[in-house]
Amino acid sequence: MTEPSLPGLEQQRAQLYARLAATGDFRPGSINATYRKCGKPNCACARPGHRGHGPRWLWTRSAGGKTRTRQLAAAELDKVRAELAAYKEFAVLSEQIVEVNQAICEARPAAPAERSPAGPAGERGGSGRRSPRRPRPR
Repeated sequence: MTEPSLPGLEQQRAQLYARLAATGDFRPGSINATYRKCGKPNCACARPGHRGHGPRWLWTRSAGGKTRTRQLAAAELDKVRAELAAYKEFAVLSEQIVEVNQAICEARPAAPAERSPAGPAGERGGSGRRSPRRPRPR
């Protein structure tokens, strides 16, 4: 198997960037349906085997090291689902871009070595003279 050429890798990266730009609105997290019992003894939810009132749709995500949850209105459920799907696409594209960039870095030839001002061993040059120490102001 042959390695892709540098121009081919750069073209692949440009295509990935174009797909990334077309991602649109996105957000991380997940949607869960929850059911709850209201606690009224005569309600249908109090009967054995009844799963409770619901569903309540909750959008959950991690933010600042904490789990955040917000209840979604029925009208925004499809919108949030589409944004979550777009986030997954964003994450996949980001990983692919990193992989292609790593391949580009490996394929790109190194620039000719320039003489560094620190010298061959990384030591700083100089005349060996030291400037006299100035007294501290009081």
